[in-house]
Amino acid sequence: MSAPSASAQALAPYEAIVEHAELELELAGAGRLDGLVELAARWTALTAHLPAVPPAAAGPLLESAQLIHERARIELLRLRESVLADVAATSRGRRAATGYAGQLTRRPRLDRSA
Repeated sequence: MSAPSASAQALAPYEAIVEHAELELELAGAGRLDGLVELAARWTALTAHLPAVPPAAAGPLLESAQLIHERARIELLRLRESVLADVAATSRGRRAATGYAGQLTRRPRLDRSA
């Protein structure tokens, strides 16, 4: 087996960023926020030693990572909207239950005019 070429070695960190973005998308799609939080440190490690100006060959990889990251952001927005809808439904249900419970504790008024 031969050693990877210099250009392949230079692109390896950018390939890792694409893989990271794909994992973020997978976790976001599954609603696994705990896994996303754990990935934050990995992102810092992946990007800590990148050059200020990436090699030209990394352009397509960075574009791919950006698109995948945007899809993950959309998944997180969907998840957020779903959670907010659930909270709103729970609040409405709680208010309705409280209203009905209040009716049960009151004594019915008798119509004495009959």
